[in-house]
Amino acid sequence: MKIDLHIHTKTCSDGNLSIEEVFREAKGRNIDLMSVTDHDSIDCQERAMALAKEYGIFYITGVELNVTFPYPGSKSISLDFLGYRYDINNKELKNKLQLIREHREVRARQILDKLNAEFDKENIERFTETDLKNIQDSVDGVFGRPHIANYLIVKGIVRNKQEAFDKYLVKCDVPKYPLSLAEASRLIRNAGGILVHAHPNDPNGTSLVSLTGDLDKQTKIIAQYMLEYIDGIECWHSRNDAQTTAHYIEFARKHSLIMTGGSDCHQKPIIMGTVDIPDFVAEQFRQ
Repeated sequence: MKIDLHIHTKTCSDGNLSIEEVFREAKGRNIDLMSVTDHDSIDCQERAMALAKEYGIFYITGVELNVTFPYPGSKSISLDFLGYRYDINNKELKNKLQLIREHREVRARQILDKLNAEFDKENIERFTETDLKNIQDSVDGVFGRPHIANYLIVKGIVRNKQEAFDKYLVKCDVPKYPLSLAEASRLIRNAGGILVHAHPNDPNGTSLVSLTGDLDKQTKIIAQYMLEYIDGIECWHSRNDAQTTAHYIEFARKHSLIMTGGSDCHQKPIIMGTVDIPDFVAEQFRQ
């Protein structure tokens, strides 16, 4: 059985393929069970459910929520959590995600103001309302810093995304919507779903690595501060090594947590269905 419970789309997030193209690709790769987990958006879920039915793929509703996690003795960090199996018509969840979307628009404008301050120092022409509209027009899903990075490349200000972040977007960042773990948990659970800690040891992403790279210390943090709010752990991930996966499987079993896995595919390149995830992961969702 081929499973992938962590996939992003261009239609509602920062993927490179539309929701229709994602399902076409998934079918071609013989994926049996999947979930589209777009960032802070469930707008594609109804379409995803219809496409899954059309292609004969088992489907679980999904979303990836960014949480502000205040760790004692350290500044707050960003962590990602995956919501699964929730009711897509839950009004409280839909309203909160709309609020987060609106905050993203405000945040983007504030980032552009900071960028302009940097441009002034370098005698680079400032971004105008026209530039903002051009960036917004390029967005298929949720507006974020990657879209601004792409526009910096188009304007010839940087050569690639890495340079965009290193030179400007880290320095010019503005805090995301402050969603707490407790609120994320309440939203998903009240909508009938479960909350899963995403890629806790991801070396390149939003993860506990920003606090510690030690796996034992990571799981102590989860045990001390997260267990009452989460239902599972993403044990298989495209950037996991074997030690990470084994460690988190052991931790999940010890605390009776659901185990999930996925490629975290943004189609840059297309890696959906390439993570070896055992069949029992699917059985957890059938119970």
